[in-house]
Amino acid sequence: MSKQIAIYGKGGIGKSSTASNVAAACADDGHRVTIIGCDPKSDSSITLLNGRRIPTIMDLMRQGVDITEDDIVFNGYKGVKCVEIGGPEPGIGCAGRGIIVAINLLRKISKALEEADLVIYDVPGDIVCGGFVAPVKKGLVSEAYVLTSGEYMPLYAANNICKGLSRLDVTFSGVICNSRGAPNEENIVNMFAKEVGSELLAYIPKDVLVQNCEREGYSVIEKAPDSGIADVYRKLAKAIMADKEAKVPRTLDDARLRELTRI
Repeated sequence: MSKQIAIYGKGGIGKSSTASNVAAACADDGHRVTIIGCDPKSDSSITLLNGRRIPTIMDLMRQGVDITEDDIVFNGYKGVKCVEIGGPEPGIGCAGRGIIVAINLLRKISKALEEADLVIYDVPGDIVCGGFVAPVKKGLVSEAYVLTSGEYMPLYAANNICKGLSRLDVTFSGVICNSRGAPNEENIVNMFAKEVGSELLAYIPKDVLVQNCEREGYSVIEKAPDSGIADVYRKLAKAIMADKEAKVPRTLDDARLRELTRI
């Protein structure tokens, strides 16, 4: 049975970078991987496709196209299947509401989900919009991960995600720290993970190599496979693929969140 995961986190925290590098690392290990970009920016798969931006399901649906698999499923690095859901036109509609419609269409015309060993949903926001919890709520996702840094606002968003998962009685599989260089950052996020009843799966150090590879349209795994940061992503990929205990998360009050960031 395939492992179906969602990576949540505050906008701009590095979800797409993490998702694409995990996808590439798992593909290197021989796993069949499908990545589903749920962000209206449709940038989840760019670094798996040498900088190419692919058509989104929502854009094609609005255009009235008779959509086929070849229109929306693209083979990226090491055969990773890339799909971008996209979003509504700016100022019109809720991006989250289109996720289920798009996934239902994908299932009708493609086996990209069924034939994968790992399906990654790259999901924006912090679940203040109910639409973005759709992959979890509709049973498309079996494991949820939260990406954060050690700063207050990303932790606030991560806590909101835990609150949303808790209200839905959904289990939570781990916290990933994507460093912004904040003081004592790894310790802060490690404590946050423990206090919400989970664990810190990976600490991804701030490394300009990630941005340099992205600007060229590549993942670190593909462009700089011998780098230290590539090894960090490989370890994270193995941790995600491993069996683990998942629990419904607890949440912290705002005073405790602020206290954590001052450690």
